[in-house]
Amino acid sequence: MKTDIEIAQSTKLRPITEIANIAGIPDDYLEQYGKYKAKINLSLLNDSEASDGKLILVTAITPTPAGEGKTTTTVGLADGLRRIGKNSVVALREPSLGPVFGVKGGAAGGGYAQVVPMEDINLHFTGDFHAIGAANNLLAAMLDNHIHHGNALGIDPQKITWKRCVDMNDRQLRFVIDGLGGSANGKPREDGYDITVASEIMAVLCLSSSISDLRERLARIIVAYTFDGKPVTAHDLKAEGAMTALLKDALSPNLVQTLKATPALVHGGPFANIAHGCNSVLATRMAMKLGDYAVTEAGFGADLGAEKFLDIKCRTAGLKPSAVVIVATVRALKMHGGLSKTELGTENLEALEKGIPNLLRHVSNIRDVYKLPSVVAVNRFPTDTDAEIALIIEKCKELGVNVALSTVWAEGGKGGEELAKEVVRLCELPNDFSFAYDTEDSIENKIKAVVTRVYRGADIAIEPAAKKQIAILTELGFGNLPVCMAKTQYSFSDDAKLLGAPEGFTVTVRNVKVSAGAGFIVVLTGNIMTMPGLPKVPAAERVDVDENGRIVGLF
Repeated sequence: MKTDIEIAQSTKLRPITEIANIAGIPDDYLEQYGKYKAKINLSLLNDSEASDGKLILVTAITPTPAGEGKTTTTVGLADGLRRIGKNSVVALREPSLGPVFGVKGGAAGGGYAQVVPMEDINLHFTGDFHAIGAANNLLAAMLDNHIHHGNALGIDPQKITWKRCVDMNDRQLRFVIDGLGGSANGKPREDGYDITVASEIMAVLCLSSSISDLRERLARIIVAYTFDGKPVTAHDLKAEGAMTALLKDALSPNLVQTLKATPALVHGGPFANIAHGCNSVLATRMAMKLGDYAVTEAGFGADLGAEKFLDIKCRTAGLKPSAVVIVATVRALKMHGGLSKTELGTENLEALEKGIPNLLRHVSNIRDVYKLPSVVAVNRFPTDTDAEIALIIEKCKELGVNVALSTVWAEGGKGGEELAKEVVRLCELPNDFSFAYDTEDSIENKIKAVVTRVYRGADIAIEPAAKKQIAILTELGFGNLPVCMAKTQYSFSDDAKLLGAPEGFTVTVRNVKVSAGAGFIVVLTGNIMTMPGLPKVPAAERVDVDENGRIVGLF
């Protein structure tokens, strides 16, 4: 059996100019990055007279080590829509080097449902993440430089909130002491690094609607507080202009293709467990402008990526989804039912029935909280039995939701035709899209709404330090922003060990901070860290380059 990278490398790609032509993008709007990649000029959004297509969100059950195949399903659905005669465009996030070289590996889909060139997409791509890191670290340098040269703003070094970043999993950088070596080398202080995808600048880039909006958002970023408690912004440091210059090209969406030559926009990549987990607003808008059906995804399970896509991204950008696809696998549901990864290859209806409530809770949230039509896509494996599939179909029908079998990993778009037909049907249904909370409510009540309505927890417990932070942010005028929950991706709760559909739990809020540029309140729960670490055997150990310059070991 061929690996993902072997499948990708054995496929003859079309020149990116041909893909642009398929998407209806005139040459004047295309800036090529080699033969198979390009950026699309933002002016296309304003110049195009085409009406917006339907927006389809692909999300999933709570992830497990068994895998769900959300990106693979997203790509296969877009290809499947084209196979049944629909004009589709897919919009995805860019992978971070941290997971690529860590546990997850690549994030360009899999099998015969991939976006390509997968090696480029999974590695440096068009340099967007490097630009984000440079802008982040420029701001950090200007902040420390201001303090070094007299600190005219009266910044309290103990209240600096801005960290440097690097796009790699590196636990050694979580907590550092810098500025050592005497006064000529800065002021010694405790510091730390975030992974680039956790930088507020990533969120800012992904939520900006234009260059001017990007600049205004960058200016609002709070980097520290003064000795008398006043926020210090990037604008106070006169940094937003240079940061915008670094990000100017990165703001334009990237055009690539699927293995079946469906146009694909891959742009931005915030994590969904520590950020808002969606590709850029500009890429999504462009996909809707170029296709009658724009297929996009949100990270991790529907309690994280989909919640933030709907409550933050759609609210900010004025988007209204037409349908939602919830991806599940029999294998993952059996893990939620208590089986270990080594026990998933044989039929076990009892474990499956215990795990199915996880899927049903996500389905119920999309239907009852967000009022959107949905379909469950079962990413079928050869070991799945007909009885197991029938049980999932039966339980979903009790909620009035259909199930479509997906075999896109093995068959590409052909294996997504059934799902595509159901999605087209759902897109024609009226929906009364709603949010999980009103932004005018208090910060505490918004947090509680997400925990009780989406996670189905019993209550929240806010630690004293977080209570104080909420009071300060409310007094500073940030109380009406949406909330971005940072929690484990492995459970509805803030305890990664509570699988399935736990009830009666309390979510502990330990830290609350504002991302004023992005326009949301970040709520940290449990033990979420903004700088991951590599596993004992990182994926990087398998990556290499052969004598012909071909990359091997990416998956």
